Amino acid sequence: MRTLKFLLQKEFRQIFRDPSILRLIFVMPIIQLMVLPWAADYEIKNIKLAIVDHDHSTYSQQLISKITAGGYFQLSGDPVSYDAALKLVEREEADLVLEIPSHFEKDLVKEDEITVFMALNAINGVKANLGGAYLRTILQDFNREVRLKWVQFPRFNPDTQVEVVSSNWYNPLMNYKYFMVPGILVLLLTMIGANLTAINIVREKEIGTIEQINVTPIRKAHFILGKLIPFWVLGMLVLTLGFIIARLAYGIIPVGSFLTIYAFAAIYLLAVLGLGLLISTYSSTQQQAMLVSFFLMMIFILLGGLYTSIESMPLWAQYITKLNPVSYFIDVMRMVVLKGSGIGDIKRQLLVITGFALLFNGWAVWSYRKRS
Repeated sequence: MRTLKFLLQKEFRQIFRDPSILRLIFVMPIIQLMVLPWAADYEIKNIKLAIVDHDHSTYSQQLISKITAGGYFQLSGDPVSYDAALKLVEREEADLVLEIPSHFEKDLVKEDEITVFMALNAINGVKANLGGAYLRTILQDFNREVRLKWVQFPRFNPDTQVEVVSSNWYNPLMNYKYFMVPGILVLLLTMIGANLTAINIVREKEIGTIEQINVTPIRKAHFILGKLIPFWVLGMLVLTLGFIIARLAYGIIPVGSFLTIYAFAAIYLLAVLGLGLLISTYSSTQQQAMLVSFFLMMIFILLGGLYTSIESMPLWAQYITKLNPVSYFIDVMRMVVLKGSGIGDIKRQLLVITGFALLFNGWAVWSYRKRS
């Protein structure tokens, strides 16, 4: 135990002597938590819409007013034809085109139906699909409002009506920050833990102190623990700092217990730090270790369920997410923060992360012994 104590003293002194590491550990999470939740918005606004109105009737003007009233669309120019509107799209001055035919009001009143043409610029597929969905919803609402004005219901309507009322349980105001901030905090914790430990043992190799350590009677498990524990402590501090920022900046207070989050985070950090140490044992240079950890982080982020629902991914990608520790922690964070889940509700994720922690750290100890 005295050997482990001296190793921990060495690692903490080495960390606090390097101001760049301290900035990376404490300043980066603050900046990213203050910026990313505001930038990563699921709502698409300021969609540039070019409307070709061939009718210029009362109903067409009412439709245009309804489209622009929501704040999602901005009218681009005043094209007189579809070809003119298409040129706006080619110059990236418009994202969508809506063409209102002539006799729009006349056919709507007399024929009881009308067809409008909508074209989407699919270069930005997400913006085009969401913009098209918004526009279709507005057109359906406009159609329903017009029909209600025409239909004169009797005092007692003989037709059966089904009214659907929705209720949001865990995020009543549908504030996307409540959904994003816990996931972003998981990514920050993962990036700090994996990247810093990935270059830890490699740094010892490059400066030549690894040979001195290898000739000492230090046990390999103690050596790995000496590398892991300091960053585990700093990771828990970063998590605490993240919750303070979430409370002060976004008013996010977990519905569940902090004890549940910290219990899971303690084991999760062991898994992530073990992965970083495993990368470090197989790498020859810090650059090589950073590239490998960056490659893994890209997979963890894209297949973690933060920006894309795992259930919406292809089946083969869903199987890959089962090997992604980030996806389990993001799921747990949202369950505890939004739903108030307890230890019993997250026992499956807890068992999986414990398995990851044992696998990565055991592999790191074995790999370091074999390569020494």
